[in-house]
Amino acid sequence: MLVLVLALSSACGSRLPESDFEHRDRSSPPAPAGDRTPIRVGIVTSATSPVGGNAFTGPRDGAKAFFDRLNARGGIDGRRVEVRECDDGGSGVGNNECVHQLIDEDDVVALVATTALDYAGAERVSRARVPDIGGQPIGAAYDTYPHLYGIYGSLAPRDGTTGWDGEQYGGTEVYRYFKREHGARTAAVVSYNQAASAAYARLVERGLKAEGYQVVTEQVDFALPNFRAVAADLKEQGADLVFDAIDSHGNARLCKAMDDVGAEVTAKVTNVQNWTSTVAEDYRDSPRCRNALWATGSSRNHQDADLDAVREFRDATKGLKTRSQWQLEGWAAAMWFTDAAKACAEKGITRACVDDFMNRSQGYTADGLLIPVRFERLAEPPKSRRTCLSVARWEDGKGWVSQGDMNNTCFEVPQLPYRP
Repeated sequence: MLVLVLALSSACGSRLPESDFEHRDRSSPPAPAGDRTPIRVGIVTSATSPVGGNAFTGPRDGAKAFFDRLNARGGIDGRRVEVRECDDGGSGVGNNECVHQLIDEDDVVALVATTALDYAGAERVSRARVPDIGGQPIGAAYDTYPHLYGIYGSLAPRDGTTGWDGEQYGGTEVYRYFKREHGARTAAVVSYNQAASAAYARLVERGLKAEGYQVVTEQVDFALPNFRAVAADLKEQGADLVFDAIDSHGNARLCKAMDDVGAEVTAKVTNVQNWTSTVAEDYRDSPRCRNALWATGSSRNHQDADLDAVREFRDATKGLKTRSQWQLEGWAAAMWFTDAAKACAEKGITRACVDDFMNRSQGYTADGLLIPVRFERLAEPPKSRRTCLSVARWEDGKGWVSQGDMNNTCFEVPQLPYRP
């Protein structure tokens, strides 16, 4: 389930100095002579997946907006970036077909902003030594294979085995934040009676208990969910927080049920996938719950227009119907590839050179859009870790309002094992 892996895979890295590889000005003057052939990159998106038509398209749209602006400014050393897209339909078969098409037929230098429901072709990408830059970790691939560089980084060995001997680790920083900042003590976890949803709910419950919360668990039928019964119990239990392992549509229905029965909470906590500008429309029938929505992640709030990098993103995406955090992260992934390509321009923009840059790009922030990203390949999993997070709250009339600076909202928290 999408919600499962996003929440598990978005742990933040410790704050590090900006990488020497970052560049402020990505527009390049045309090369006086030499190669002017396009630089070809691939984007794999589960655009027509069973989850929904627009559930996965944000990173793709953000990356394309970046490359369009880059090309309008001269490209990379006078060379355009040519984007080859492939919709894998949300299936493993389709994903393998996309990987084959982009790597073997289109001969792309790199994949950028991959957002695949079933990344079945990940091993093939790694075998071909094609750098996959800034993909969304909807699964374990980015903590399993070399040459794959997820948007949030990884500390795992990435030697072909997931995490450490099949186990991945997640921190408790989100729960620590609400305990410290808002005095929350009771939390509810809502899931479907579906394997992936239930597994994530168990991990959330474990993390909450590790932070000293009293935990209320609620499960609804995936086919015929009775959200009103869940909402009534949340009211009776007096939960301060509500976390979920359900999809966006289910979240909206849960919120409406909470408003209908009068269940009020300090925060209805969602994840980066639902951090979008469409909240007012999606939750139009639940104003009380809507204004209790909080989102956490590892990237700068897409509404923070006081930052130059966010302002440029917003200007370049003003033609899109909606704005989202995933679009911003796709934009950051395209920026990451561009920095790698610029660093390789003199000796040749090849898969190997770009991959070498990615291996050395510790502390990458995409001009402040990301909490510093790390790829460390630790032999042993960390028992604890200093992690930072970006936090925003929805307010009608204002949209998503940042709650402090993401590089200073940091905690030393335990790392809990789980099997994806």
